[in-house]
Amino acid sequence: MSFEDLKPKVTLILTDKNDSITDRMQKVCQLLKDSIDYYDWVGFYFRNGDKEELVLRTYVGEKTDHTVIPFGKGICGQVAVSNKNFVVPDVQAQDNYIACSLTVKSEIVIPLFKNGENIGQIDIDSETPDPFTEQDERFLEFVNQEVAKIL
Repeated sequence: MSFEDLKPKVTLILTDKNDSITDRMQKVCQLLKDSIDYYDWVGFYFRNGDKEELVLRTYVGEKTDHTVIPFGKGICGQVAVSNKNFVVPDVQAQDNYIACSLTVKSEIVIPLFKNGENIGQIDIDSETPDPFTEQDERFLEFVNQEVAKIL
């Protein structure tokens, strides 16, 4: 399914007030994992109050031990500090990478902003080497903008 086809589905899920915010985000994770064959793990991390750490709120994919990530650690922790998209074509080539699974080959992390503040991020792991393009970045920025509207 194309990113353009997915956009209205994401919006529809997120605007369904019959579900909790976390349930809506969970459904978006599931939609992305089911619809894009190289999205093998999809999750949302958020800043833990005033602490300089991220907490995993919801995800779809293999179980992870990384439910709390300090700022600066791993790809997610770096995005929390840099406020910039981070695309990793080959996780083995990254010094500051936290291995979630031996099958993960690449990762993309896009910060989520609310009122100009980086409050979280969407994190996607792939078992495919170097699959992420600029189209993935733009689509995931859209997803985060839609999520920000319901927070």
